[in-house]
Amino acid sequence: MDKKKKQAWKGKFLTIAVGQAVSLIGSSAVQFALIWWLSSETGSPMMLAFSGLMAFLPQMLLGPFAGVWVDRLKRKTVVITADLFMGFVALMFAASFFGGAPPFWSACVVLGIRAVGNVFHTPAIQAIVPMLAPKEELVRANGWSQFLQSGAFMLGPVLGALMYGALPMPFILLTDFVGALVASITVAAVKIPELQRETVQKPRFFQEMRAGASALWQDKRLCVLVAATFLCMIFFNPIASYYPLMTSGYFQASAIYGSVVEVLYALGMMAAALIAGLFTKVKDKILLAYVGLLGIGISAGVCGFLPPDRWAFWIFAGCCMLIGGSANFYNIPMMAYIQGTIPPQTQGRVFSLLGSLWSATMPIGLLFSGPIAEKEGVSFWFLLTGIFITVFTVAGWLFGRNMKPKEETGAK
Repeated sequence: MDKKKKQAWKGKFLTIAVGQAVSLIGSSAVQFALIWWLSSETGSPMMLAFSGLMAFLPQMLLGPFAGVWVDRLKRKTVVITADLFMGFVALMFAASFFGGAPPFWSACVVLGIRAVGNVFHTPAIQAIVPMLAPKEELVRANGWSQFLQSGAFMLGPVLGALMYGALPMPFILLTDFVGALVASITVAAVKIPELQRETVQKPRFFQEMRAGASALWQDKRLCVLVAATFLCMIFFNPIASYYPLMTSGYFQASAIYGSVVEVLYALGMMAAALIAGLFTKVKDKILLAYVGLLGIGISAGVCGFLPPDRWAFWIFAGCCMLIGGSANFYNIPMMAYIQGTIPPQTQGRVFSLLGSLWSATMPIGLLFSGPIAEKEGVSFWFLLTGIFITVFTVAGWLFGRNMKPKEETGAK
């Protein structure tokens, strides 16, 4: 009976994970179609930059506040409400096309409003995982989840491109709504344990946000990793915008080569997630996270050294695959460590706080990378990224290696 109970979590977890992956395919397809619509109709880099900013701002500004509500409300309710909210926004935007083509800026607004739903959805779904999976299975559970998400990120843009060429925009937008319904039904179908909460009083946002930050601060080794990651992501996040420029500008290759880079990056993520899904126990999750960061740094640095020759493009594409795999070798153990050590009652605030920190690195990184890449070339930014990520990773590991991780202290 105990063995049956231990195995039962897999069915529940995979039911939710598959539903979320279906929703993510729809969301990725719609996001790709919207960006392509803006790009082809306006041809304005400023409009595309503004749309990207709108997608990042909600997490930066609202993340810590959203985390307070995620920890106070039923996480199942938060996930379903957020999914339906994002689907409903897409449905309303689809309806607006039947009254004539909406203004282009409205797509930016839609991306921003959808991002508000995601501010609540992401920490809630991350905090649900340890409520279903046993502590010793968290690496495996996150590996399965990342495998499905990586596949969705790969299929979504392909589906979006196919639909964009064959269907009117309103019908493409309905994909997001259908995906949200599927995700909501799968979450509703699974019984998720409820947390025992000590208080039902009105939220005191700043006090409760401090409590979330305090839960993070108590684990010094984790704090060092978070600080190292923050510095690394200032350099790493901008290169996501520079992959197409490396392909088309530096290597003088066509769009098909650009799609190869995107697919290989996603395949790298999937391969790493599949490997992580095979493990039930990882002794030092923080060490594995540092290995992932180091892999990103070394791979990015190699990209910066490559000559602008066609044969070198294939090394670049292989390095992009390694970057994708390394990103998941960082993300999966990091997520599992937090889920296994931070008290469940504060996990929503911790994940929201980290989400806000990671979002803040994008505008900071673009502020520095834009002028440097413009003057020295995109490949030079890859080289700088590799050097600084390697330095920050090694420094973080050396500084925090003698600090005991929370799992080893027995703290709950």
